[in-house]
Amino acid sequence: MSSSPLLTEDQITAGLARLTGWRRQGEAITRTAEATDFPAAIRVVVAVAEAAEAMNHHPDIDIRWRTLTFTLATHSAGGVTDLDLQLAARIDQALDQQG
Repeated sequence: MSSSPLLTEDQITAGLARLTGWRRQGEAITRTAEATDFPAAIRVVVAVAEAAEAMNHHPDIDIRWRTLTFTLATHSAGGVTDLDLQLAARIDQALDQQG
């Protein structure tokens, strides 16, 4: 069903090296970040939701006060694809622009 193929371990490692704070967790990539306060965390989530909807690729998001954890995997492909790395970069941008 996915039109995005699984990445190799080397491709995942190289992709993670270009991102801020992301790590491999099983068949996914994940990042935890702190927002300045709860409203800022929700603004980040809204920005990520809009980017994800535009990409038709949706992350798992855990919100704990101002701590956000994002987990990305292309479930239809069974692991990490380029879509996950692209969305991770968009999440990094949203976190950089919080305020």
